[in-house]
Amino acid sequence: MPGRIPAPPLPPEAALASGRWVKWIAGASNQDLAAIEDLAGIYALAGAHCLDLAADAAAVAAARRGVAWAVVHGAARPWLMVSLSDGEDPHFRKAWFDPSRCPPSCPRPCERVCPALAIGEQAAGAPGVLAERCYGCGRCLPACPLGLIEERSRVLEPEAVAPLLAELRPEAVELHTRPGRQRAFEQRLDQLLASGLSLRRVAVSAGAEVSTAELWQRFAALRARGLRPLWQLDGRPMSGDVGDGTARAAVALLARRRQRMPPGPLQLAGGTNARSLPLLEATPALARACAGVAFGGVARRLLQPLLLQGQNRGGTLRHDSELQPRALELARSLLRPWLERT
Repeated sequence: MPGRIPAPPLPPEAALASGRWVKWIAGASNQDLAAIEDLAGIYALAGAHCLDLAADAAAVAAARRGVAWAVVHGAARPWLMVSLSDGEDPHFRKAWFDPSRCPPSCPRPCERVCPALAIGEQAAGAPGVLAERCYGCGRCLPACPLGLIEERSRVLEPEAVAPLLAELRPEAVELHTRPGRQRAFEQRLDQLLASGLSLRRVAVSAGAEVSTAELWQRFAALRARGLRPLWQLDGRPMSGDVGDGTARAAVALLARRRQRMPPGPLQLAGGTNARSLPLLEATPALARACAGVAFGGVARRLLQPLLLQGQNRGGTLRHDSELQPRALELARSLLRPWLERT
């Protein structure tokens, strides 16, 4: 019901145990600081248990400013999680092209398909790709009729991981993994330990291409180091704002994997949106197996028009007396069905 005051969210571990866990994903390569600050504040106040960010000092600081605002307004403080990878990964890339090579007659389909509004005139008049807004979804790559757009990977060097984590001090870390990277995965785990942090969870993000046997190997490495896993089943990465098909992909991956997974909570991701929970609850056994959900692209797109209005007014979404209540209700409409699962 619009306008009602929601019940306080469960603490993160209790939410995982009861199937009501909700994570907001800023994006592993998103550095749009103004948007991160606003969205972190709104989604924290809406009840998110965890905010997943780039392993970037400025991005984490922006999220903490947003969380501080939310706490003042009654929010429980969510975990901050930063994302790493055990090698090259689509989540850790940005698009790039030289706009001087674009023919004047080009209809610029790249602009139309970019959900982050990071290309061309939509990017505040900037030519090419506005790097801080781009979060690497890759939709522009096949859209370019001349194939001028390329991806540029951004993977943190091994020697930088431990000191950066010690500086950022997150409560949790997400580690994206791909097939054949057990050794690289274990090296990343050793870098986590070298940071000296006592992490609440290590979320292991893996798509259908990573076999269950490999996930058991990852589990053995986590257990040997005393780290607690959270399994993020990445159905169709960075596509939750697209539609029903992506929600089905995320639920289908859970259905295929749930009976053979290592111990630890199972969380939907990759294509999740408002259709995910109804699809999940159509099969009670699946619903019982699911600890929660992560929302990325759909969460940003839901508030994107209000974000832009706030920026055009020269202020922030959080401090706009007209826009902030609308943004908060939209965020709650996305999170509330999960927070109130029975």
